[in-house]
Amino acid sequence: MNIKELNQRNSHLIIREVTEQSFREYGKIVSGYDFSEMLDYMERETAVPEGGNIYKASVPELEAFSVFEQLSKGFYGEMPIQAGYCNGPNSTLNGLEYHIGSEIDVAVTDLVLLLGKLQDVANDQYPVEKVTAFFVPKGTALQLYETTLHFAPCKTDAGGFKCIVILPRGTNEPLENDKAKYGDKLLFARNKWLLAHPERKPLMEKGAWPGIIGNNIEVNI
Repeated sequence: MNIKELNQRNSHLIIREVTEQSFREYGKIVSGYDFSEMLDYMERETAVPEGGNIYKASVPELEAFSVFEQLSKGFYGEMPIQAGYCNGPNSTLNGLEYHIGSEIDVAVTDLVLLLGKLQDVANDQYPVEKVTAFFVPKGTALQLYETTLHFAPCKTDAGGFKCIVILPRGTNEPLENDKAKYGDKLLFARNKWLLAHPERKPLMEKGAWPGIIGNNIEVNI
């Protein structure tokens, strides 16, 4: 489904193009790197699960491609990084997270990202009316700044979505200590701070902070 059709079916949202000026507040399009081998692998070797999203933080096959080393050295300034993916049938906001360090997302299929700004979090809460939706065409690579709130993409058709996710090494792994030790309500995993929508039971059961205020946004297809 293209962006015009999505906007026609989602009167509660304005879905924007990532080429618009407004996206520059959240990130930028990544150019100068060839993601074709990663994209081919994702199309051939990964599936969209029916029961819910799947996230793999580090996939050795993706990290074996030459672009991975190029990104580690050139884009991340010789920092250790990881390459994985998130695939699924998701169509709702559910949560918003951020990391220390930029995230690169590469759209294997068309998808929609629901984004916010860390600067708008107040008293550990974030209002859904500040979320902005962006349509990301298949094959597009994006840098999301570390102040950009984000979570799993939303599908644009019944087949679900696939997305490559590149982050600083160790991000999203379990914490070594109980997060209560750090006194930070939003800290959820290693290098992962999360505000959950209180209706998202799986996140609440894992101890996520119910910091999203308002209706759980859904992208209709």
